[in-house]
Amino acid sequence: MKIGFDNEKYLQIQSAHIRERIGKFEKLYLEFGGKLFDDYHASRVLPGFQPDSKLKMLEKLKDQAEIVFAINADAIEQNKIRSDLGITYDADVLRLIESFREMGFYVSSVVITQYTGQSAADKFRLKLETRNINTYFHYVIPGYPSDVEKIVSEEGYGKNEFIRTTRPLVVVTAPGPGSGKMATCLSQLYHEHKRGVTAGYAKFETFPIWNLPLKHPVNLAYEAATADLNDVNMIDPFHLEAYGETTVNYNRDIDIFPVLNAIFEMILGESPYKSPTDMGVNMAGNCIIDDEVCREASRQEIIRRYFRGMCDVKIGEASKEIGIKLELLMKQAGVTPADRRVVQAANDRREETGTVCAAIELADGRIMTGRTNDLLGAAASCLINALKLNAGIPHEVHLITREAIEPIQELKTRYLGSHNPRLHTDEMLIALSVSAATNPDAALTLAQLPFLRGCEAHSTVILSSVDEQLFRRIGLQLTCEPSYE
Repeated sequence: MKIGFDNEKYLQIQSAHIRERIGKFEKLYLEFGGKLFDDYHASRVLPGFQPDSKLKMLEKLKDQAEIVFAINADAIEQNKIRSDLGITYDADVLRLIESFREMGFYVSSVVITQYTGQSAADKFRLKLETRNINTYFHYVIPGYPSDVEKIVSEEGYGKNEFIRTTRPLVVVTAPGPGSGKMATCLSQLYHEHKRGVTAGYAKFETFPIWNLPLKHPVNLAYEAATADLNDVNMIDPFHLEAYGETTVNYNRDIDIFPVLNAIFEMILGESPYKSPTDMGVNMAGNCIIDDEVCREASRQEIIRRYFRGMCDVKIGEASKEIGIKLELLMKQAGVTPADRRVVQAANDRREETGTVCAAIELADGRIMTGRTNDLLGAAASCLINALKLNAGIPHEVHLITREAIEPIQELKTRYLGSHNPRLHTDEMLIALSVSAATNPDAALTLAQLPFLRGCEAHSTVILSSVDEQLFRRIGLQLTCEPSYE
């Protein structure tokens, strides 16, 4: 894989800028945008970026820091899914808390934002409290974010529960966008001021990258990733007016900036920031070492987001407007679905065979396809074909005999009530692992699984949740045509 981003340089200069910002306040609320670890979006659009880069920087500040998780009550109520992991936001909060604690971080509390009495949020709070996790509610504020006078009052932030913190660096993070991280930080500034604490705010968010052009594919890919939030990248008008410099930010930060200014004026007499861009600590743009590699990676991400969005529209989990926005972003990036090689390969095979097909592109650029047959589903067929290709096993060599597969099919249909006798990907891999006990070729083929991480895959239909989740666990970048079998 080609590298376009210098991760070591990023760790060094980003850490230095965070330390500098911490030193300016008695207590700093640091909003961590994106994901603290498992940041696969950044690693996809900036090849070379490590998914745990933010975590490595935070580890250097472990003794000074505590972590607060924010989660939107509506996301809990609607069972919102983290698309890259396939788990709900509330389940991810529990996973992240456990992970951070295992690494020695102090996770102090969870704040449930936009709370209006959602029953699912009440149940989640009870679940957290039974695990001895401090939990707070922050409420919907009428007129937010435009009615600054009401927001910065006892009728606004004053109604929110004050999150009790004990360390000089409070990292506010979340399982995904739209969770209310910034609002949580601003509410805390208001309450800290009432208690005589000089607190500050800074934002650590990778995207959009402020010193790349507005329509750079890396920034367009961010818009595609947040299409469901209707985020729009914009030129920062405050920064342009203050410094005469063109920088990129996004609509929610620009909308909220007057509120932040009002809060800082209450606390310090004047705001230390002249623009939303000033609030950020983001050196990612200075660490791109091959712009074209990052551009192409981002174009491919936009196509992947397009397919995911169109599938969400098809199954009723997204509006048609999201599909229209993603089509527009593809046009702005100058790409079409045909620019994704596995799409063409899978669709060509479908035209040739008249059946459901899938394709996987290996790291060296070779593409293997598979189709539905009487033994295997298209995803399972494609997966074992790709593994054999990577292992150098001839395609005509059968590693799982029909005699081994047919009893599994009978178990599925006769005893477990399945209408589909064909093996899914997980069932195929179990059968392959049994064969590997006596067949060296099967063992060699099974050993190729780690080499599929980061490779591309496409299906001519929306895959079952079983196949989709297994592809995700393997690390395949899967897209599907927005149609059912």
